[in-house]
Amino acid sequence: MTALAQELEERLIRYCRIDTQADEKSATTPSTEKQYDLLRPLADELREMGAQEVTITEYGAVLATIPATVAKRVPAVAFLAHVDTAPQFNATGVEPIVHRNYDGGDIVLPDDPAQVLSPANLPYLTKKIGEDIVTASGTTLLGADDKAGIAIIMAMTRHLLAHPELPHGPLRIGFTPDEEIGRGVHADLPRDLAADVAYTLDGAARGEIVYETFSADKATVTIEGVSVHPGWAKDVMVNALHLAAKIIMTLPHVTLTPETSAGREGFLHIYQMSGGSAAATLEFILRDFEREGLQAHGDLLQQVCAAVAATEPRARITCEITPQYRNMRYWLEDDMRPVELAREACRRIGVEAFSTPTRGGTDGSRLTELGVPTPNLFTGMQQIHGPLEYVSVQDMVSATEMCIMLAQLWSEEQHAEAGVKATGAGDAGRGQERVQDWVG
Repeated sequence: MTALAQELEERLIRYCRIDTQADEKSATTPSTEKQYDLLRPLADELREMGAQEVTITEYGAVLATIPATVAKRVPAVAFLAHVDTAPQFNATGVEPIVHRNYDGGDIVLPDDPAQVLSPANLPYLTKKIGEDIVTASGTTLLGADDKAGIAIIMAMTRHLLAHPELPHGPLRIGFTPDEEIGRGVHADLPRDLAADVAYTLDGAARGEIVYETFSADKATVTIEGVSVHPGWAKDVMVNALHLAAKIIMTLPHVTLTPETSAGREGFLHIYQMSGGSAAATLEFILRDFEREGLQAHGDLLQQVCAAVAATEPRARITCEITPQYRNMRYWLEDDMRPVELAREACRRIGVEAFSTPTRGGTDGSRLTELGVPTPNLFTGMQQIHGPLEYVSVQDMVSATEMCIMLAQLWSEEQHAEAGVKATGAGDAGRGQERVQDWVG
């Protein structure tokens, strides 16, 4: 195992053991205090490495600078990952397990033997024979989403600070909270990041470069019934749960849910229901690759709510739709340079790049919408948000090498001049003029 692989493995295991689960119901920023249990050590590690301008913002983001090593003006490039883990599955007591030199068979997770990673069901796993696979123990998620991204960025940062002979412009490092609940990009982040272009390390298979994501809205349906003692309820009670069930069952279940859609198909997904007979709340997420499709999902939900409300005028049903993020393609297709350079970085390290629309979103979706073009880069993580989550250490090595190369590519003459012309980046620091194809 190489030194880089050892470093990435050690960092991933250490970071995954820290519980940083987000909480959608919380009104604080970050949504959980325990996210600081990782944010603060990351800031300390960055300072120890020699990173500059290390800060933790009021909204819980860690920001830092790797100074430029070239004297010419080049774009400032940021690399970001999120510290929080998804609230959908247990994230307390994570015990990462390294399955060394994977032999191609089933991986049975010891704390729950019913949880099995099988190449028969997981095609990507068949490509990982001989690699080192990291999983959780069976009763928790792993947290490689997005602690694999954090480990990659930290390894890249340490390497570039230790090798000032490598030419690159000013680099910004960012670790954000609450990405998993759609609150990762604070309104002040684009200004505080001070980058012309950025990349999130929050992608999946080796070589994946994402520049097309879902557009996303959230919908909250509230139902107020009429509460009365059930013994005297005839012709008086209006049961909010019955109306909630009508709304759910009136919506299409064959063509418009996550479990019945794939590819470029969008969906309308109820993910939480709470309340009682007097009042109930339904939480939905709406997803589509196109604005028109997203609007249609919202219109349908509102129409269904209105139709159910019309059957019971004594009840009050409201449907509030809140925008979350938009497909980054709408902005990146006007200037594909950030994507093209990521592909070139893959080519130079011997990785075949590919791009497919991702049925999700990242902080990069919102950052791109706010004016910082931010494609999403691979980390290797698979089966996220559940007990079968895993990641290959060798995929993480490739991602780190890609980032080191990508930082250098932005300082190459043709890219630097084009980037400065487009973004107006300021003067960079000192150093060499020639990019070295070295990522060891």
